[in-house]
Amino acid sequence: MAVDTVVYIFDLLGIAVFAVSGALAAAEKRLDVLGFVLFGTITGIGGGTVRDLLLQTDQVFWIGNTTYLWVCIGASLATWFLAHLFESLRALLLWADALGLALFSVLGTQKALAWDAPLLVAVGMGMMTATFGSLIRDSLLGRPPVLLEPDIYVSAAALGALSYVAIVAQDWGREVALPVAVAAAFALRAGAILFDLRLPKYRPRDPRRNTHVP
Repeated sequence: MAVDTVVYIFDLLGIAVFAVSGALAAAEKRLDVLGFVLFGTITGIGGGTVRDLLLQTDQVFWIGNTTYLWVCIGASLATWFLAHLFESLRALLLWADALGLALFSVLGTQKALAWDAPLLVAVGMGMMTATFGSLIRDSLLGRPPVLLEPDIYVSAAALGALSYVAIVAQDWGREVALPVAVAAAFALRAGAILFDLRLPKYRPRDPRRNTHVP
């Protein structure tokens, strides 16, 4: 099986997982079936849509290939009927989401580079692809955005994007850049899940004692 075919399959699976997570958020708010489809689709394609609009590509990816929309709709409808089952599989979805995060951070960077974006912009596009769907979802639902949480999530997307940019710039790295960068992002996210790794929060100083406020 060709590498492009494998990447495309994982791309669809990742979108399906993100769509399920968006539909589960709708379930927590007890929305109707259209709410499930709406938030599932927003979460699944939101990040890639922002990326393509900012890059001014010829066509937003899901307009050129409506399979992405059908995957979002199908995953959302499945969640409507099977939400009680997904609730018991949160651990599995957490790991699948980690894989989707890792893959999309690299694929978004790859597409940005293909459109001749500067390296820093390409890294930012990779991070957007992996995280902005959940940001839009959480903002619309009035939930604390995952991007503002101390949990290592965005940092994993940044590592994947930076790793890809660094490796693909090497003559020997073009064939291995994608799997190695995805593995790096996934490993960091996996470490955060397994060991509850978090970024340190800012603690203001008490000017009277010149110490950090607890």
